[in-house]
Amino acid sequence: MTNTKGFLNRNQLKYLVIAAMLIDHIAWAFVLTASLLGQVMHVIGRLTGPTMAYMLAEGYHYTRNVKKYAMRLGIFAVISWLPFSYFDSRPHGKILIRVVNYVNTLSDTLSSGLINVISDAFTFLITLVVMFVVDWRLALFSLALFPFLIAWVLILQHFQRRAYQVLSNKQSNLNAFIHESIAGVKTTQTFAQETAQFKTFQEQQNDVRTSWMKAVHIQFLMWPGIQTISVMTIAFIYYVGVTGFGAVNVSTGVLIAFVGYANNFWNPVISIGNFYNQLITCSAYLERIFETLDVQPEIRNASDATELPPIEGRVDFNDVIFRYEPDGRNILNLVDLHVKPGSTVALVGPTGAGKTTIINLLSRFYDVAEGSVTIDGHDVRSVTLESLRRQMGVMLQDTFIFSGNVRENIRYGKLDATDAEIEAAAKAVHAHEFIMDLPNGYDTVVEERGSTLSAGQRQLIAFARVLLADPRILILDEATSNIDTRTEEALQAGLNHLLKGRTSFIIAHRLSTIENADMICYIDHGQIVEQGNHAELLAKRGAYYRLYDSQYAMIKV
Repeated sequence: MTNTKGFLNRNQLKYLVIAAMLIDHIAWAFVLTASLLGQVMHVIGRLTGPTMAYMLAEGYHYTRNVKKYAMRLGIFAVISWLPFSYFDSRPHGKILIRVVNYVNTLSDTLSSGLINVISDAFTFLITLVVMFVVDWRLALFSLALFPFLIAWVLILQHFQRRAYQVLSNKQSNLNAFIHESIAGVKTTQTFAQETAQFKTFQEQQNDVRTSWMKAVHIQFLMWPGIQTISVMTIAFIYYVGVTGFGAVNVSTGVLIAFVGYANNFWNPVISIGNFYNQLITCSAYLERIFETLDVQPEIRNASDATELPPIEGRVDFNDVIFRYEPDGRNILNLVDLHVKPGSTVALVGPTGAGKTTIINLLSRFYDVAEGSVTIDGHDVRSVTLESLRRQMGVMLQDTFIFSGNVRENIRYGKLDATDAEIEAAAKAVHAHEFIMDLPNGYDTVVEERGSTLSAGQRQLIAFARVLLADPRILILDEATSNIDTRTEEALQAGLNHLLKGRTSFIIAHRLSTIENADMICYIDHGQIVEQGNHAELLAKRGAYYRLYDSQYAMIKV
């Protein structure tokens, strides 16, 4: 992903996450050093101790929060630029757990264990030096079983890492199921499937518990293994000292002192081993985090991409072929369409014919397999995504309302819009009337996905949002599907002057809404079967005529 305005590039984001982890390390080093200083200050003056402790706590928690912020910033920035296909193939719950849970677990592990590791490493080195000073032969014998410790750790690392990878996958599945269940709770209750849904949740939860128990069983083998090797080492030291094995000749006092040093030597080894154990656990989560950071967006700016200048709105589809997979079937097959600036083009046809795919290619949510899509002669692949989409207004079939108030949701189309501009856009699409009937008008708070609004009200707000952006190319995908006929008639009257002067693509199943379009294209099996205005297509008595006649017959009945 190339560097775009307001974002870092992909390599910079990865370095940002790594730097965030280093910040955590530095924070703990700061706490360790300062805590020693705090002890000295406590001896000098009891009053200084609490003040120093407060400063240390504040400094550490601030640094720790900065680290978490940096990690989440890097992950979220990458996710924001990923293509539709990434989200189409992954449950949202699995993405969410990487941004929140995995980052928290990784941060907490580093935060809770690193200061002890620094202290233990210091104790380990000092004790080892003292042991070699006291008797270098006995010190070497005390390290005789150290290779077995390393082998034990490496063996456990392999199995523990695999176990926590499985656990991570099960946790992602559970999180995805919970997210899906909450989003679909209305459907669950409508079909009275609460019991079945709960049973599925129990199965998912049992999978997580089973995987967790298996991973913990392997993890807890680390401590007894290290403890056993340390006990065997102490026994071996006694044997060497008592029997004089290997030309070792020490007094009883030296032997007892050396055993004490050996205990001090192994205690930090056990602590470091436990911390390493936790790091292995976190490595499974870290892999998932970097797996997300390593995803290369299929749709990204070309290395030589240029800014798309202000456009007039001429659109050309030149023998376009599109397929989702390189070896898959053609979704669009040799689509050739040429639209003049300011024209209104309606796309009609059966479900799955390829109508939405055509507008997705125009917005460059996907790239063509063959042929080209150009705007004012500029291939959409040769211009930056930001400059392309900034001049387009897209209202998809599935409207989305953000948490916040109504005014903020409309302003999303143009962040610097004034209140007057927001109200003007709402009036143009006849949303102003119902908005003023809400408890607080434009300041009425709406919940996530606009659950407190009707489907028609959500579409009208989304319509106002798109019009506020004042795009040169307007794309409406089933924009009036959830609006009643009376509102639709009023909306159509308000939109007629707004569509003037801008190129518009309208997908509609209600043919009454597109009768005045400059061009109507009947799409079937990924091809333009018929093309012309309403009167011309009726005169042909072809596919469009049959569709229109069937709708008219239904209304008549």
